[in-house]
Amino acid sequence: MLLLCQQGCCRSDMVARTVTIFHHEGGPCCPHPSPPPWDPAEDLRCITTTFQYLQTSGWYWGSISASEAREALLKKSEGTFLMRDSSHPQYMLALSVKTRSGPTSVRIEYSKGSFWLDSISPGLPQLQSFPDVLSLIQHYMGLGHTPQGQASNDIQPKTKPDPAKLSSKDSSVPLKLMQPLHKPEAFPSLQHLARLTINRHTRCPEQLPLPKPLLRYLQDYPFHI
Repeated sequence: MLLLCQQGCCRSDMVARTVTIFHHEGGPCCPHPSPPPWDPAEDLRCITTTFQYLQTSGWYWGSISASEAREALLKKSEGTFLMRDSSHPQYMLALSVKTRSGPTSVRIEYSKGSFWLDSISPGLPQLQSFPDVLSLIQHYMGLGHTPQGQASNDIQPKTKPDPAKLSSKDSSVPLKLMQPLHKPEAFPSLQHLARLTINRHTRCPEQLPLPKPLLRYLQDYPFHI
């Protein structure tokens, strides 16, 4: 159980709106050597890669609103989810998921090449981060549980909890990620479904006795969701 992209290339407007997110860190000087400066080009590379993966996935719904996501998920089974653009100007993405109490959304945080889930649960350790959103979703689907949060729109960002350390005292709604909801016009092809099946059964597809074009096709989307 876990808490909680359209066709084409990564859109320049989505990349542009993230500029205000990147470098808010700061603080007083200290005697320790400062880390190497972060290259903004790495932000572009990381975000572009994530959106390419999302657009291939078929369950990125783009710039739909929270209410539209709720309508799409309302009659689906618990654990059905989709990814969409966040309605908050300081966030790129939001994960919308059907919970036992109805559809809800959790923002995806980003900073310096890492993505993680936002949460309203206070006082808990920092949540694990990932180099792309697909790795984040696949990780939590594998865990079988996620952080806890509750909202009808994008929830307000607070502490990022570790799902393994949540207690029953937390009154928020537990979320789980079970299966993605594909856009009707982006339902996966048989070729992509075959790739997902292969990725579910091997962690080293490059070692399979396949022609190089097929190996490259597998490597273009190394996930099973």
